[in-house]
Amino acid sequence: MLICKVIKRIVSTHKLETFEGSKLLLLQPINPLTEQYKGEPFLAVDSVQSGIGDLVLASREGNTCRQIFGNNNAPIHGIILGIIDDINIGQ
Repeated sequence: MLICKVIKRIVSTHKLETFEGSKLLLLQPINPLTEQYKGEPFLAVDSVQSGIGDLVLASREGNTCRQIFGNNNAPIHGIILGIIDDINIGQ
């Protein structure tokens, strides 16, 4: 699981049938302590109606994504699992 920021919406003129009606977003992993970007951005299917600028919890593990998406044959490797309202790291 990764904490990411949604940085762009991806618009496609043609999608596989599997993804019809699904929103594709570009996510940037971040360090939750500093909110600095880390790693490379990646594409993810939105399952929670998130938008640009949202902090989200995402998975980049194909099997997990396919199970949540509900299609064991979908060519998917990234999915947004939830929107993060607040990060509170206590002592």
